[in-house]
This record gives sequence, structure tokens and C-alpha cells, in this order.
Amino acid sequence: MTIVYVILVIVALLLIIPLFISKDLNYEKSISIDSPIDLVWENVKSLGAMDKWSPWNEKDPEMKRTLTGVDGEVGAKQSWVSQKKDVGEGSQTIVGIDKPTKLSTKLEFIKPFKSEADAYVKLKEEGPGTVATWGFESEMKYPMNIMKLFMNFEKNIDNDFGAGLSKLKSICES
Repeated sequence: MTIVYVILVIVALLLIIPLFISKDLNYEKSISIDSPIDLVWENVKSLGAMDKWSPWNEKDPEMKRTLTGVDGEVGAKQSWVSQKKDVGEGSQTIVGIDKPTKLSTKLEFIKPFKSEADAYVKLKEEGPGTVATWGFESEMKYPMNIMKLFMNFEKNIDNDFGAGLSKLKSICES
């Protein structure tokens, strides 16, 4: 009978603890680019432009992509399928364009797990250069938000975002 009580306590804790943990999962990273905002905008204004510096394309060059709509316009949607677990399957749709300061997209992941995020690339003039900020806002559903206690999402995301922004910087400055 003691084992049953221990199991019940563990299950109860796994259901109670997430009630006190934020469901928000937000992240952003910035980089200074020694190029004017209009030139940087040319490299973030469409899904095709973003493909040139996406860190996930290097992880799986064999990834299959399909584009619907007119790239660079609201409603354009790029879907991808990859056999690599850290690339997975999903889609990205342009939902807002504020030329030349912000491109907003909706991310929908199917694999390795279902989730959604509102992503963006913001540009801000800084002297003769530009600060590019890449980020997203999402939510981890209850009770999965307990994973925030055991995983360092920022560290995992930071590596990919850092690689992508560094490549964007290189493209814009060359």
C-alpha cells in the first residue's frame, strides 16, 4: 500500500507543480550588423531570404520545402519535412510586414512535437549600421510546462539563433 501512496504523491506533484510555473516561452537574440537597414531588410524580408541564413538548412540540406503564396507577402507559407529530429516538420507563414523594421511569422511545428510560436525579425537603425533581433513568443501547455524546470531551452535555442544571426551578419557585410 505504501507504493500506491508514493505513486499518488508523485503524480500529484507532477500535476500541482506546473500550476506555479509560467507557460510562457519567449526568446530573442540580437546582433549588430555593419550595414544599412535597407540592405539588412533585403535579407530578412521573405521566407526565401531567411533560408539563406537559417541554421536549420545547414543541419539538413536534404530537407524538403514547399512554398505556397507569393513569398515576401502576407500569407506566404513555407512548409518543411526533414528526417533529422532537430529539424523536424512544420511550416512558417508570413503574418505581418512592417518594411523595413519587422517581419512577423507564425511557426507551426508538427514533429518532433506539436507546438506553435509567433516569430519575428526586428531591425533597428543604429548609427550607420543595423541591430537585427530574431525572436519568438510561445506557450508550453500545462502540464508540459514542468519541463522548464529540467531543460535549458535558452541554451539550446541560443546556439541556433546565434549561428543564424552570425550568418545573416556575414551575408549583409560581404
